[in-house]
Amino acid sequence: MNSTHPYVWNYLPLALQLLVAIGLAGGMVGASFFIGKKRPSKVKAGAYECGMDPVGDARGRFSVRFYMVAMLFILFDVEAVFMLPWATVFRQLPALTGSKFFGFNEMIVYLGFVAVGLFYVWKKGVLDWGNDKADL
Repeated sequence: MNSTHPYVWNYLPLALQLLVAIGLAGGMVGASFFIGKKRPSKVKAGAYECGMDPVGDARGRFSVRFYMVAMLFILFDVEAVFMLPWATVFRQLPALTGSKFFGFNEMIVYLGFVAVGLFYVWKKGVLDWGNDKADL
């Protein structure tokens, strides 16, 4: 393809789309600010969705269980991040590795490590919210 215009012009559609998106978003926010009715009330100024009044120090202590559940979420989130690409190339793995079961065995080992972690937190009592043993 022999083109006489500079290479930068290939990005013109992307730049126009970004400008339209930013302009639309800014226009909608601006229109709602200027046109929208402002009726402040005690209910609107209250706590949102949590149902608890914001009273006291904002630097309150969290339970250890909160952090354990957060780490469990990260563990299984990372597991999904590794399993999705593996699943998409699973049929091509024998041609890439030279072994028929290499990719499968590697995922079994990985899932074994994840299962050991899950078994550990299960026996530690992290998943049992009524158990005092988990508050380490």
